[in-house]
Amino acid sequence: MSRDGASGGGANPGGTTPDAGRGRRGGRAHAPWPLLVLGGLAFAFLVLPLLAIVARAPWGRLLSVLGDGPVLQALVLSMRTASLATLVGLVVGVPLAWLLARGGLRGTGVVRALVTLPMVLPPVVGGVALLSLLGRRGIVGQWLHQWFGLSIPFTTAAVVLAQAFVALPFLVLSVDGALRGLDRGQEDVARTLGASEWTVFRRITLPRLAPAIGAGAVLCFARALGEFGATITFAGNFPGTTRTMPIAIYLAMQQDPAAALTMSVLLMTICAVVLVLLRSHWLTALGRTG
Repeated sequence: MSRDGASGGGANPGGTTPDAGRGRRGGRAHAPWPLLVLGGLAFAFLVLPLLAIVARAPWGRLLSVLGDGPVLQALVLSMRTASLATLVGLVVGVPLAWLLARGGLRGTGVVRALVTLPMVLPPVVGGVALLSLLGRRGIVGQWLHQWFGLSIPFTTAAVVLAQAFVALPFLVLSVDGALRGLDRGQEDVARTLGASEWTVFRRITLPRLAPAIGAGAVLCFARALGEFGATITFAGNFPGTTRTMPIAIYLAMQQDPAAALTMSVLLMTICAVVLVLLRSHWLTALGRTG
């Protein structure tokens, strides 16, 4: 009898039953009501304005507004420049992320803070900064204009640069975070076998970073697609050249609010589709990789 009591005490320390332990471990947690209320308020604050656009949009005018030449022109320009800005981000952003995470450079924290700065700056300040650098009287722009006759502001190239300036940090930080959390075991083995750093990056690191790069590229594209302040400051408002969809929406709000609502629904739908179909896929893959 004592053996049974001893074995029972050893199997059940603290006097808890196995069923009770399983219930605590596998039970579903209930959110405390303060968190539930405050979280619900935050969700409503973010979602209700978007639903209001959908509710107020004149759906009967949808086809006529979308078939309008200037609106279609602005949409095509936005898609094209946002795609180019994302491509620029991929070409230069991935190497920058690698340098931040693996480069062993001094002052990496300061560099990372500077890279993040365009995310928190007012976009119009970004436009002023680009003008100060690349404008005809800018630090670099004056020499480009004097030596090569090249003027970047108020061109389609200026739109791409403005979008890339505000959107690039999203890609860099996504890849930087993934690199810092990546297991280096396979890379170390490859170096031991004589692989060069470039081969290790190209054959091992880059494929493993694909989910993070995809997630960052999607965020970069979505941010570039919605860019307004830096674009109108640095590139201006010229139909067919620099008038992107956000600028067209802003102008329509002053003349035809119903058309502005319709264009807003269209742009919001494009961003939502991009995020749902692409970003969720890449972030799920990123979670599996991590």
